[in-house]
Amino acid sequence: MYDYVIIGAGVVGCSIARELSKYKADVCILEKSDDVASGASKANSGIIHGGYAAKHGTLKGRLNVLGNRMFDDLNKQLNFGYRKTGGLVIGFDDNDLESLKILLGNGIKNGVQDLRIIQREEILRMEPNLNPEVKYALYAGDVGVTSPYEYTIALAENSITNGVNLFLNSEVMRIERKDNFFELITEGCRYKARTIINASGVYSDSISRMVGVDYFSIIPRKGQYILFQKGTGSAVNSVIFQVPSDKGKGILVTSTFHGNLMLGPNSEEVADRDDTVTNELTLDYVIDAARKSLPDFNLKERLKTFSGIRPTPSTGDFIIKEEFPGFINVAGIESPGLTSSPAIAEMVLGIIRKRTSLEKKKNFNPLREPIIKHNSFDPQEVKRRVELTAGDDRVVCRCERVTEGEIRDALRRNIEVNTIKAVKMRTRAGMGLCQGKFCSPRVDELIGRINK
Repeated sequence: MYDYVIIGAGVVGCSIARELSKYKADVCILEKSDDVASGASKANSGIIHGGYAAKHGTLKGRLNVLGNRMFDDLNKQLNFGYRKTGGLVIGFDDNDLESLKILLGNGIKNGVQDLRIIQREEILRMEPNLNPEVKYALYAGDVGVTSPYEYTIALAENSITNGVNLFLNSEVMRIERKDNFFELITEGCRYKARTIINASGVYSDSISRMVGVDYFSIIPRKGQYILFQKGTGSAVNSVIFQVPSDKGKGILVTSTFHGNLMLGPNSEEVADRDDTVTNELTLDYVIDAARKSLPDFNLKERLKTFSGIRPTPSTGDFIIKEEFPGFINVAGIESPGLTSSPAIAEMVLGIIRKRTSLEKKKNFNPLREPIIKHNSFDPQEVKRRVELTAGDDRVVCRCERVTEGEIRDALRRNIEVNTIKAVKMRTRAGMGLCQGKFCSPRVDELIGRINK
């Protein structure tokens, strides 16, 4: 019998798990995929939003600002990679200026600091590669970038270190309500829970309906992105947004945490919640829209495309509430869900505390060591290390300079790792220019040898 069963090992579920792992309670996470961060948590912009865009008075608006302020300390504890860059929402005419003034006013109401409107001269001094026709921008100093899947993995690892159980390949098929508990049925297993926390992303409405709560639905919206080679992110110093429309924050231009230029996303409603296929027509739109902000990026440096599905709620805001004793919905967590995730976890803890006393652990360990070492070997050293036959110093991935030692570290941690994709998310092996052509066989061999 678990005190808390969390459904979904995305960024929100893992944030909640880590928060609960600070207390004396039996907690587990059920995840339908073969790894954490398998949905929107691995395929999003990786932006830590400033908090000016979400409407004042909404959960999004409040939790965005609270969550933003927690990332620096979280990164110091968990070593997932976070950098404050600042952000610009750029405008080209007086209509855009009026929109920027509205965003400024909304941000001030939300409690955002370091927020102001600036003009062309200052904009181009900060970002010399932007479209010279820019006239105005809203500057937000608290915007940043992170690696969203590395953040989720770090949360999950630290949760497990502190006693949480993670069950992968465990899709919840049915929930049965008993007198004082629930039974969650997966293929081949049953889990008993005193409290269920539904953090299942794009499927959160389906899970909610299993217990008879059906007042909301999830509208899946696909966002497509273009990622460029490592180093191209130096074209911009901050995150560049366009004036938002009714479809969202617009096409952004940013550097990822690891230095890749990234463009996107668009927003399109789709019928299939697992439809992450990209298409050239949409990507052409993303490219054209991005050139309005940054005219001179080189498409020959394009590395890959990808997409993610956002769980847009029919209610228009995050759904975070205890629907009846023992069932808590954490649903419809679209953007700025990544930024809000630590504050969402604290809100869920507050809901639990209203009816249950929780005792803090004396031995809670908040720290998690990084996997990625950011090796700076020169080409000759890379060549020498590639030719080593084995050992922690051998370079397995030439493009990203990933060593066998880093891959061993990833494989020996407390989440079972059996796939090249999972190693890629933890070490970046396969994320470079050749996209795994060189290192994938070597990674596969290591998985087989170390996990046997």
